[in-house]
Amino acid sequence: MLAGREKIKLAAMDIAKIESLLSQMRAAHQRIEDRGQKTIMSASLRADTSVATQPGGADFSTVLKASLSQVNNAERSAEQLMQAFSAGAPGVHLHDAMMAMQKANVSFQAAVQVRNKLVSAYQDIMNMQI
Repeated sequence: MLAGREKIKLAAMDIAKIESLLSQMRAAHQRIEDRGQKTIMSASLRADTSVATQPGGADFSTVLKASLSQVNNAERSAEQLMQAFSAGAPGVHLHDAMMAMQKANVSFQAAVQVRNKLVSAYQDIMNMQI
């Protein structure tokens, strides 16, 4: 059985390890957020320039196709990261792959919600009496 002081030492070592791991996770999260912000900003700039070049404003089908393409690209890149991590590729970390999977999942769920709202709006319009 461990003495009281040894238990305290082990608990202090465990806390130090946990704090070290937590700081590493925070740093990784910050790097991912920084990359994500850069990606979002560049994507919004591209979208703004494409809308500005059209004389009548944004075409709904073009915006919808671009949004679905972004969701598809996010899912593809997440899948590629997961495969690279599974294969043991150097420089590919589990947290990067998991964050990419979560981002792809969130973007897919958002696309599904937009689809549901569009279907609901279509049904409302179709049920209107003329």
